[in-house]
Amino acid sequence: MLHLDATATAAPLGWPALIDALRLAFAEGCEVPLRHTHRVDDPDGRGGTVLLMPAWRPGRYLGIKTVTIFPGNTDRGLPGLHSLYTLFDARTGEPLAQLDGNEITSRRTAAASALAASFLARGDASRLLVLGSGRVAQHLAPAMRTVRPVTQVQVWNHRPEGALALARQWRAEGFDAQAATDLRSAVEQADIVSCATLAEAPLVRGEWLREGTHLDLIGSFTPRMRESDALCFARSRVFVDTEEALAKSGDMLGAAAEGAFEPSKLQGTLAQLCRGERPGRGGESEITLFKAVGNALEDLAAAELVAGAMLAR
Repeated sequence: MLHLDATATAAPLGWPALIDALRLAFAEGCEVPLRHTHRVDDPDGRGGTVLLMPAWRPGRYLGIKTVTIFPGNTDRGLPGLHSLYTLFDARTGEPLAQLDGNEITSRRTAAASALAASFLARGDASRLLVLGSGRVAQHLAPAMRTVRPVTQVQVWNHRPEGALALARQWRAEGFDAQAATDLRSAVEQADIVSCATLAEAPLVRGEWLREGTHLDLIGSFTPRMRESDALCFARSRVFVDTEEALAKSGDMLGAAAEGAFEPSKLQGTLAQLCRGERPGRGGESEITLFKAVGNALEDLAAAELVAGAMLAR
């Protein structure tokens, strides 16, 4: 069985290839059981969550991702999320490779956001605001630039030093990037607002969203987590990566509890967009919202790209 570190796992996952792989995977579909979610309590800290996410294509590959999310790690100087990905032969069950799950997760999450933006963001969207400065956040500018003409990027983080560091990194990559200190002003100026945080209370307010904005909510993935207020949903056409978001997203559950959203108002899933079954953005002035909780199909599509590169050697 192959054991691939972060560098080897990331090498085949360039943005155009990965976004195209996700587009095809969502259009074709695969077997994706409901994820297992378990709470891990810690009497000395904030505790965490364990996710088990399987997916398979009959006769091809089977993959299982194990994820641990411990928000308190930021106080320890550690990433809040760790994961491993194991790829099997779906015909025999033979283990084929163990991949760096952090690279799989962060890259496929950013690529799925970019894929959604290709349907939902305005064609001329050039100003991107990112909330967060972790693994996923750092990929959002290059991923979004693959599908939209992003030139100006602002980054906000609850720890300003994180935003400053990420802005420096993006400037080195050719972006006009700056750290934002006034979150409201940054949201009001952005064409795309992408949230990749572990927040448990709303950060983005619906009253700040101007016409034509695309709001991308990808950080929160449990009922306890929330990055936006209810007005964001009331003002937007709402799409999700998977219908699991209706039951597992704190953003959606909170908006529903406050009477600002109900499942019948859902405009579609990412699979329906990729298959052409639902329309994306319908006009320049409408506000669109994409809520993602993560889908094991995305992990498998990324792992298949890596496996294909390994087998081609």
